[in-house]
Amino acid sequence: MTSKTKPSVIQIEEESLQQLVTEVKETIATNIQQVENKKFGITDMWNSQRNVRTTVSRRRYFPKSF
Repeated sequence: MTSKTKPSVIQIEEESLQQLVTEVKETIATNIQQVENKKFGITDMWNSQRNVRTTVSRRRYFPKSF
Protein backbone atom coordinates (compact mmCIF):
# COMPACT_ATOMS: atom_id res chain seq x y z
CA MET A 1 0.00 0.00 0.00
CA THR A 2 1.45 3.35 -0.98
CA SER A 3 0.46 6.72 0.31
CA LYS A 4 1.58 10.17 -0.60
CA THR A 5 1.76 12.74 2.14
CA LYS A 6 2.93 16.30 2.30
CA PRO A 7 4.81 17.65 5.28
CA SER A 8 2.69 19.67 7.65
CA VAL A 9 3.86 23.25 7.37
CA ILE A 10 1.75 25.99 8.84
CA GLN A 11 2.51 29.55 7.91
CA ILE A 12 1.71 32.12 10.55
CA GLU A 13 2.44 35.82 10.82
CA GLU A 14 5.32 36.83 13.09
CA GLU A 15 3.07 38.99 15.26
CA SER A 16 0.61 36.14 15.84
CA LEU A 17 3.44 33.73 16.60
CA GLN A 18 4.91 36.07 19.21
CA GLN A 19 1.49 36.45 20.82
CA LEU A 20 1.09 32.68 21.03
CA VAL A 21 4.49 31.95 22.56
CA THR A 22 4.73 34.78 25.10
CA GLU A 23 4.89 33.72 28.74
CA VAL A 24 1.95 34.66 30.90
CA LYS A 25 2.61 35.46 34.55
CA GLU A 26 0.06 33.61 36.68
CA THR A 27 -0.88 34.09 40.29
CA ILE A 28 -2.45 31.66 42.70
CA ALA A 29 -5.80 32.61 44.18
CA THR A 30 -5.40 32.95 47.93
CA ASN A 31 -8.91 34.02 48.91
CA ILE A 32 -10.68 30.72 48.21
CA GLN A 33 -12.18 28.53 50.90
CA GLN A 34 -10.85 25.02 51.31
CA VAL A 35 -13.43 22.27 50.89
CA GLU A 36 -12.94 19.40 53.27
CA ASN A 37 -12.26 16.07 51.61
CA LYS A 38 -15.33 13.90 51.36
CA LYS A 39 -14.75 10.32 52.33
CA PHE A 40 -15.69 7.63 49.82
CA GLY A 41 -18.41 5.61 51.55
CA ILE A 42 -20.39 2.48 50.86
CA THR A 43 -23.21 4.47 49.23
CA ASP A 44 -20.72 6.04 46.81
CA MET A 45 -19.44 2.55 45.91
CA TRP A 46 -23.02 1.36 45.39
CA ASN A 47 -23.78 4.34 43.14
CA SER A 48 -20.65 3.71 41.06
CA GLN A 49 -21.52 0.06 40.54
CA ARG A 50 -25.13 0.91 39.71
CA ASN A 51 -23.99 3.44 37.09
CA VAL A 52 -21.67 0.87 35.50
CA ARG A 53 -24.44 -1.72 35.36
CA THR A 54 -26.79 0.80 33.72
CA THR A 55 -24.18 1.79 31.15
CA VAL A 56 -23.40 -1.81 30.24
CA SER A 57 -27.07 -2.73 29.91
CA ARG A 58 -27.68 0.27 27.63
CA ARG A 59 -24.80 -0.82 25.39
CA ARG A 60 -26.46 -4.19 24.93
CA TYR A 61 -29.79 -2.72 23.86
CA PHE A 62 -28.50 0.27 21.90
CA PRO A 63 -25.35 -0.81 20.07
CA LYS A 64 -23.47 1.75 18.00
CA SER A 65 -24.31 1.50 14.34
CA PHE A 66 -21.59 2.67 11.99
